Amino acid sequence: MSTPTRHRRQSPAVYRRRRLVLLLVVIVVVAVVWLLIAQPWRGEATADPGPTAGDEATSSASPTPTAETSAGPDTEADAEAAASATAPAATPTSEALATCTAGDVTVTAVTDQTSYASGQNPQFSISLTNTSDEDCQMNVGTTTQSFVVSSGSDTYWRSTDCQTDPSDQIVTITAGQTVSSATPITWDRTRSSVDTCDDANRTKATAGGASYHLAVSIGGISAATTAQFLLY
Repeated sequence: MSTPTRHRRQSPAVYRRRRLVLLLVVIVVVAVVWLLIAQPWRGEATADPGPTAGDEATSSASPTPTAETSAGPDTEADAEAAASATAPAATPTSEALATCTAGDVTVTAVTDQTSYASGQNPQFSISLTNTSDEDCQMNVGTTTQSFVVSSGSDTYWRSTDCQTDPSDQIVTITAGQTVSSATPITWDRTRSSVDTCDDANRTKATAGGASYHLAVSIGGISAATTAQFLLY
């Protein structure tokens, strides 16, 4: 029978060396793990990256904002100045013109001829002149027009006796301007009355060189004188 082998107990110095080696291994492992997790070199590499080919293509494709599109007023005062520079100027509202009076305009009776042969019908119109220094407005429609033909004290014809569909027309007569009737009124050389408007056989005015006078008014203003003419 063999005798059992007895193991020799190691010295305390050996155990201390082993513990030191084990501690160093643990420190190295911990350091490696920290480096893998923290990656301190990555922050340094991205802090100031240089342009790559892809980055250059992207930056060149993106438009750079101009001063007009990106820059705005820095202060409220600048904003108000910019608004006042681009806003259109306000157009002043003109005041309503005064109505023409007898002191502003001169009304004149007008005939197309001074004498009419047998069969010729006189044509009458009105002339207006603004003799004032200011523009004025006036209703010159047929509702305000009046033509009257008389001979001596006898009134032969009035345009208002058989007037139909009178109308208003407000116009501005500028200072110094003269205007006339657009369409003359024709007198058929008959005696008028409101009762004979549809009568085809109204009394004819006397001819043979008889003298007649045309008096006119418009807008409530009468002509200062009449226009004389003769009928043959």
